[in-house]
Amino acid sequence: MSPSGGGPDTVRPWGSKPVAGLLLTGGGARAAYQVGVLQALAELRRGAQRAGNPFPVITGTSAGAINAAALACGAAHFDRAVRRIAKVWHEFRPEQVYRTDPLALLDTPGRWRMLMGLARLLARWRRRQPRSLLDNAPLAELLARLVPLERLPALMAAGHLHALAVTASSYNTGEHVTFYQSARPMQPWVRSQRRAVPGLVTHAHLLASSAIPFVFPSTPIARGDHVEYFGDGSMRQSAPIAAAIHLGAERILVVGSGRMREPVDAAGPNTFGGEPSLAQIAGHALSSIFLDALAVDVERAERINQTLALIPEEARRHTQLRPVQLLVISPSERVDVIASRHVGALPGVVRRAFGHHNGGNGTSAAQSAALASYLLFDSGFTRELMALGRADTLARRDEVLRFFGWCGAAPHG
Repeated sequence: MSPSGGGPDTVRPWGSKPVAGLLLTGGGARAAYQVGVLQALAELRRGAQRAGNPFPVITGTSAGAINAAALACGAAHFDRAVRRIAKVWHEFRPEQVYRTDPLALLDTPGRWRMLMGLARLLARWRRRQPRSLLDNAPLAELLARLVPLERLPALMAAGHLHALAVTASSYNTGEHVTFYQSARPMQPWVRSQRRAVPGLVTHAHLLASSAIPFVFPSTPIARGDHVEYFGDGSMRQSAPIAAAIHLGAERILVVGSGRMREPVDAAGPNTFGGEPSLAQIAGHALSSIFLDALAVDVERAERINQTLALIPEEARRHTQLRPVQLLVISPSERVDVIASRHVGALPGVVRRAFGHHNGGNGTSAAQSAALASYLLFDSGFTRELMALGRADTLARRDEVLRFFGWCGAAPHG
């Protein structure tokens, strides 16, 4: 057993050299932070005169699954892949990700119609049967351009990439499913309420993994002789780090989408006055889905590593136990506070539907902007998060260099 319920193999599946893995977590528009981290890593890698893909194993969840897949598709040219991903996030607009047609039926300016013809409005809603508040069809078009998954087999055959895994949650079975594609056959794993499925990773898997509950529609995926409907991979994800471990990673860079540990005096869910708004409740629910599991899993991995350190190495060699080195990089600032400065960039119907107000400051503005932080696919917000990700990573330069072994070693090709 290893941290996060990792794989049981004591023999390294990819050779004698420890394999580095990357985990990009969920968080909607917050995933822009990951891109800043990748930019800093590319910069440090060039400074250390290193080449090649630093992450043979790449895993991702939700919006992090999209970043992970885009990075994997460029594994032969890491810097180029990072630049390509950064260009998209640097110029993001909400209409590249979603349309607001379903939500428009409930738009505040349209409430006069309820007074004049409530029956007609309800009939229209029943006839259209919207499956979600927003339509993510534009995201599917973006993925077709940004993520050429057909390249993966050749990249794996050439040794540039060992494995890619993305996760989604089945609405049919309640299971958390990891879909993975690997250079060599690897035994799928099954744990309580979670399982792994080998095969080709497709755009449908990416859409499923990033389908924020209620906000985006579920995605149908064929499973054997039947079809299941999947939603965001952060739902019911109890062990985010596990996939990378199962796929052979022994040191893993984990990039979060929220601060791992809030200061004791930080504003909490009960610090605002009066009854919470719909935006505050929805933001609180999404933060529970996207942020809590990672913090718990990291603590569990660190605790297991500490326990393993107490076992003599000779004794551990004859067991299935092995430590996993983690480097966790997460925002040093509250992302909802950053989002509060950009709420005005949300489409008007989204702002009105969830009671967002542009401007404001302090705890109330930040709490109201928590939901917005997941939907703010706008360049003003994403650029600020990318800059924060880059700054946070460069601030830990020495730690990053040690993690990759990029300090004091001769350059290699």
